[in-house]
Amino acid sequence: MIDLFPVDIKGNTFFAVMVKLPKTTLLSVSNDKGYIMCGALDVGLLNTKLHDRGIIAGRAVGVKTIQELLDAPLESVTYEAEKLGILPGMFGKEALLKMI
Repeated sequence: MIDLFPVDIKGNTFFAVMVKLPKTTLLSVSNDKGYIMCGALDVGLLNTKLHDRGIIAGRAVGVKTIQELLDAPLESVTYEAEKLGILPGMFGKEALLKMI
């Protein structure tokens, strides 16, 4: 099952996606510039093999809902995210607002 719904953060609209899989749920919140995602995101891969794409993304681990993803500190971020001031430890909501 896949759920897609808007998320408002301080008047800015982002889109949340939940993909329910056997024994896990993939979570992401994005806009047209970047995204945050659950622990399934491989930041190392984005920073190395996909570096030329300039992906702006952050990863939070141990989250099970979109709200937890928004409220969790990011465990890791891409190099492109760092260029925007998005750093590990920053909460998901804060990171998304830097992607505006």
